[in-house]
Amino acid sequence: MLYLCLKLFHIFFIVSWFAGLFYLPRIFVNLAALNADSNEYKQLLAMSRRLYRFMTPIGVLALLSGLLVAFVMSAWSGAGWAHAKVLVGLLLAVYHYLCLRFLIQFEQGTNKKTHTWFRYFNEVPVFLLLFAIFLALFKPF
Repeated sequence: MLYLCLKLFHIFFIVSWFAGLFYLPRIFVNLAALNADSNEYKQLLAMSRRLYRFMTPIGVLALLSGLLVAFVMSAWSGAGWAHAKVLVGLLLAVYHYLCLRFLIQFEQGTNKKTHTWFRYFNEVPVFLLLFAIFLALFKPF
């Protein structure tokens, strides 16, 4: 029962975190295409700040609940897929941190990346999510 409850919360936090990981870089695409003095830019920047503050604790809870699920199911011995899934979680944490760095650059007016670059950056969590789901379903190693 504990395992299922932890898994429920892990899935809930992952879905919530990914909503932010998908949307925040999409806002960056728009910010990179706008003039920093425009009202739209200021509104999107404020939205970005609020979204980042909202998604950060959810991301922490997603990572912690994932680790708890792995410990409860004793997935550490002989389950390379669990180690790979933790690596995916760490890569997502790095991606989350990079979003903070880009947010700060937009706030300071020092962003040098184009809206096209952010379109590609926006796709990274899609592939990480796909790989994490593959690992969880197929447990290939």
